[in-house]
This record gives sequence, C-alpha cells and structure tokens, in this order.
Amino acid sequence: MTKIVYVQTSGVDTPERLYAPFILAMTAKAMGIDSTIYFVINGCTVVKRGEAEKIRLGNFPSLKEVMDQALKAGVEMMVCDRSSELLGISKGEIVEGVKIVGAATLNNLVLEADATMFF
Repeated sequence: MTKIVYVQTSGVDTPERLYAPFILAMTAKAMGIDSTIYFVINGCTVVKRGEAEKIRLGNFPSLKEVMDQALKAGVEMMVCDRSSELLGISKGEIVEGVKIVGAATLNNLVLEADATMFF
C-alpha cells in the first residue's frame, strides 16, 4: 500500500499552517493511501487538549472538528514524546486518539513512506 507521512512542525501560533495536513491526510485515505500525521516540535501544541478547539479560520470548522473527522477517517496520528516533554505538555494532556511515540518512530515512518510532507 502507498504511504504518505505528514510531519506537523507548526503549532497553534501559526493557525494558517494547521489545516492542510488533516485535509491532505483525509484525502489520501479516500484515495486508498495510508496516511499518518506526526506532530513534532511546536506541532505538539496542536494535539494538546483544548488547543484545537480555539482554532477556526474563515468558513472552516474548528481545527478540533477537522482533527476528529481525520481520526474517524482512519488517519493515524502520532506525537513525539520528547518534543511534548520539551514544551511541558504531559502525556495526560494529549488528545485521545493520538499515539505518543519516540523519535525512532518518525525515522521509520519516513524510511517506509512513499512520500513525506512537512508543515
């Protein structure tokens, strides 16, 4: 199966950069492509409880609604444990449905992917 990894490095301080990985990952799933979003560095702020609900741009639904749609569509989401720790985000603050993983996971995802995109 074809695989795409979307690496989210942008955080809640740049809301205009947050919707694309979710929309693209859901589109990939609809195309029969395995898609994963990996949150690292400031991207970890996106999956901190209560943050995605605060983001709404234009006529789009809230980022939380888009995130929930992506999870329901089968998009896999992972957050780097070390990046979260660096930003003071505890494991208990990560939204449900997002796997907490180590740095080696990103290396493996990229090595196994047919394409990787960064946001």
